[in-house]
Formats: sequence, structure tokens, C-alpha cells
Amino acid sequence: MRNGRQTSRRRFLKNASGVLGGLAVAGRARGAHAEHLKLPLGLELYSVREQLPADYSGTLHQIADLGYRDVEAAGFFGHSADQVNAMMKSAGLHLISAHFGFNQLYPDPGATIDLAKALGLQYIICPGPGRKDPSSHGPITLEDWRWNAEQFNKIGAAVNAAGMRFGYHNHRMEFQKLDGAIPYNELLRLTDPAKVTMEMDCGWVIVGGANPVEYMRRYPHRFLLIHVKDFKLPANRPADTASEKIPQITELGRGSIDYRPILREAVKIGVRHYFVEQEAFDVAPMESLKIDADYMRNLEI
Repeated sequence: MRNGRQTSRRRFLKNASGVLGGLAVAGRARGAHAEHLKLPLGLELYSVREQLPADYSGTLHQIADLGYRDVEAAGFFGHSADQVNAMMKSAGLHLISAHFGFNQLYPDPGATIDLAKALGLQYIICPGPGRKDPSSHGPITLEDWRWNAEQFNKIGAAVNAAGMRFGYHNHRMEFQKLDGAIPYNELLRLTDPAKVTMEMDCGWVIVGGANPVEYMRRYPHRFLLIHVKDFKLPANRPADTASEKIPQITELGRGSIDYRPILREAVKIGVRHYFVEQEAFDVAPMESLKIDADYMRNLEI
């Protein structure tokens, strides 16, 4: 997610979650499990961020009708934990995890942890870094990244104590070299695996110029969750992907990413959950999510 897109998501999470704090019916029958992964078909609900505020329950039922079973939240749009739980149950969906902005976790994650427990979450995921000096502007520095790793260890310890797992979700900027270091590598080096897992967004890893398979092989015990999305990558990509225009997001199977080797490796290392995420659409949203669901069900690895 580019910087503007990251800022937008942080604002989205703050607005959507903060309130809660103070077509294919056949898919339902045959889409309960993606057999190649032996895992339920999952969806990141940021994909339906435009539909949920208008009809939260109805949107969940549409998702379930497409065959999705596990979901990851990105905002609750004024609904209480009890209301969300009831609507998830009615749709036959399992709310596995949720994204919470850094400012909802630092300096005190207590309120977010309480909310996550009320929702029955297994994972609390942070989708972006904070700043050591919140008044600073410009790009996140390497010092900021290392400071984030320290905070993630503290947050992870508190989340662990509440019976859940804490994780970090990447975008593109984590792979842009700073002062000779790759921020994502620094996060992996400086965070305690017992306290911080990684939710690897495979699409953004590739857009950032890295290889998800190589990371899984190098750090086989660090990734419990993954995101699956596709991009139309240019034929001749620049060596410095930091200067590359963000490629076009598209539906799974319609872009450039071959997920077969990625998912084979995910099976080997024991990834527990995966979530399709559709950040932009070439067709109507539910049609797009059906294309994604069919791709995941039919992909042979």
C-alpha cells in the first residue's frame, strides 16, 4: 500500500473502529475449505469497506454466500462487540482477527485488548508503523522502525497475556532500503517470535521487490497469517521499486503473481490463516470477490 494509501487506511481504521470502542449461493456449499491449503477461505473485510457501513449484516451474508468462512475485520462502523458477534454468527462467519491502527495500540493497548477479547479474536494485527516522534514529518526512518520493533514486543507481551497473538501486517515501504538496512528484516530481527508474528501481505512484498517464498524459507516460524492479492506488474520493473509507480491492483488470477509456489511454501511452514484482500476493483465488488474465491478454490499447487 503506497504512502497515501497507508495514511488512508490508518484514518479509516481510526474512524471505523473508534466508534465501537466509546452471488453464488453454491459457493456456500462447496467453498467451505480451500482444499489445497486445508484452510477455510478467508477474506479481509477492508475489501468491503464501502458496503459494510450501509448494510453490515447483509454484506456479511453476501460474503458467506460466496464461500468465505474466515474473516479479518478492519473497522466495525458503530456496532458493539455483541452486535458484531451476532451478525457474524448469523452469516456463518468466523471473525479470526482484526486490524487496529498503531495509535489504538500505543502507548496503552488495554482498551483494544478488551475489545478484541469481547469479539473473541485470536489475533490483533497492526497494519502500519508509528513514529518515535509523533510530531515529525516525512518518511519513516530506520530509527523509527527499530523503535517500532521495541513497541511491538511490549504490545505483543500484553496481547499474549490476554490469550491472543499480536502481529504486524506489511505494505511496500518495509522493503525500501534505509541506511543499508531493509526495515522488514529489522522488524524480524528485533521482534521476539514468541510475542510478534507476521501477517505477510504477499502482494505488497512482491511490489516492494522482495520474494514471499524466500522470506518463508528463511523465517519459517514467523508467519501465521498471510494476505493474498494480485497486481498487474510491468514487464520490465526498475531495480529500485521505491521509485516505481504502484502497479494496478486486480482480481486474483488476472494479474502477474503466480501464487502456486507461495501457497506451497505456506503449506510447508504451517500458515494457519489466509485472507483474500481486494483493495480496488475491475468489476463490481461482489463479482470481484467471487472471482477471487473461485481462483482460490480452483488453484492447484
